[in-house]
Amino acid sequence: MAKTPSKKATIVGKQLKKGNLSKAGTRIHTKVHFYRPKTLALPRKPKYQRRAVPRKSTTDKHSIIKYPLTTESSMKLIEDSNTLVFIVDIKANKRQIRAAVRELYNIECDKVNTLITPRGLKKSYVRLSKDFDALDVANRVGVI
Repeated sequence: MAKTPSKKATIVGKQLKKGNLSKAGTRIHTKVHFYRPKTLALPRKPKYQRRAVPRKSTTDKHSIIKYPLTTESSMKLIEDSNTLVFIVDIKANKRQIRAAVRELYNIECDKVNTLITPRGLKKSYVRLSKDFDALDVANRVGVI
């Protein structure tokens, strides 16, 4: 009977050497926290459109420039520094204002300055290039 335990031990030893009883599926964790593994993220394949009509952009040239300002100070700027003053959309930036002025009034501008008034309106000072006269443009627009 002394041989049977030694035979069992040799069989187990052989299996251990062969690698049949190894723990190949487990992984050694070196960090304290568990991070959820990244799984396959498939692209969406909707069965139908959620929106029937695509949204129209609200930044066209007519919605960017609301109206020209016709105060005494703006008239002085028109006469003295070749500058037109507009009230524009609050979300419009200087590039959009410049493009809208170019498209609406067919004029080139050198510089666009903006400020937000205490009433919450955005005021835009559009300095025209030397080729254009602000008085002529103001007459065409209907400011004067």
